[in-house]
Amino acid sequence: HMHCTARLAEMLNKYSVELQMSDSSTENFLMEEIGVLEEARGIWLPNFLPRTAFLMILQRKVKEISGAPVEFVTKVWDYIETVVHSVLMHHSENYPQVQSSTRRAAQNVIAKMKEKSVHVVMEIVEMEKLTDYTCDPEYMTVWCKLMEFKNVFNEVMNYYSMPTNITIEGIGWIEVGHLRRYPNASRDEAFDMKMRITAYWKIVLKRLVDCMALHLQLSIQMLVNRDLEMEIVNEIMGGSGGGGIERMLEESPSVAVKRERLNKSIKLFKDSKEIMANIMDRIAINGD
Repeated sequence: HMHCTARLAEMLNKYSVELQMSDSSTENFLMEEIGVLEEARGIWLPNFLPRTAFLMILQRKVKEISGAPVEFVTKVWDYIETVVHSVLMHHSENYPQVQSSTRRAAQNVIAKMKEKSVHVVMEIVEMEKLTDYTCDPEYMTVWCKLMEFKNVFNEVMNYYSMPTNITIEGIGWIEVGHLRRYPNASRDEAFDMKMRITAYWKIVLKRLVDCMALHLQLSIQMLVNRDLEMEIVNEIMGGSGGGGIERMLEESPSVAVKRERLNKSIKLFKDSKEIMANIMDRIAINGD
């Protein structure tokens, strides 16, 4: 049990790292934001970031990683299936007549739970596409911290003698020379949008991992404490035309052989006892 829990924690940590790594590109800095903001341009106050632009970028980012949660949850259930199969076969090794029913029950219930998990995970991904919301104060904290690099960025944009790359904490080393040809207002809006997306994306990735962990914990508890037992009982009692209890009570070939040997030994012992009794009687008669 402890080994299984440790393995699941290890798989979850690896999944979290892979999600973080999927967002490590620093090429064409701000180009996507500038393009999307141009598309979403409308009649409103200056320096006002349209929510449609934010959602458009968010949806693209979520779509890029949408396969990872489904792939991960499928991999976890495949692992759980091998563990459950191993444990069930070990505990039913003295009842080979019900092993096939037990194996079939485990496969059925895990297939159902895997399908349900995939559906839940796909719903979580769709929710992240539709709504930009968090009550986590870390979003504002991270965004404000990222915006502190705005002055450095503006200096590089305005002073052509300066190197055309900067380092932004949480993003990395970035080439920004290609942005000098854009107006200040476009660059400022794009920079602000990028920092908001970066801060919010950390929340999204954290949610994708946390929700996955909570869902899997609940599903495994339900599998172990309820669903698996019910499925095994139903399969043994009603599967393959019923008669599960009778099959359980049938002797396995190895037990039948041992019982036959024991019966022969008992018969031999009884015969030997009778022969010895006759011999002792004769000795007593001859002695008289």
